[in-house]
Amino acid sequence: MVFLPDESRSLPPPPLFNKGSAWLGFVGWMTALMDNTFNQRPVLRAGVHRQILLTTVGWFVGYYLTKRMEYIYAKTDRELLEYVKRHPEDFKVAGT
Repeated sequence: MVFLPDESRSLPPPPLFNKGSAWLGFVGWMTALMDNTFNQRPVLRAGVHRQILLTTVGWFVGYYLTKRMEYIYAKTDRELLEYVKRHPEDFKVAGT
């Protein structure tokens, strides 16, 4: 999968309830409510199945975006640490 390469499997998975999942789940729910509003249906009572579906889709998209974000951060950290190890003369201790 292009979205998450195989080397991302070595990272621990993010928690199921994280900021990205909660936020995009909320956005999915609000999208369903706005759809009801624009189509002049009762906002909360109509299309409960769509509300659940869009909340679930938003939750999983948020989960995988969080997973990709953690992979990118881990990859950047690894590259920075490798650079520091290769060039110790550029990163001297302040006391010396």
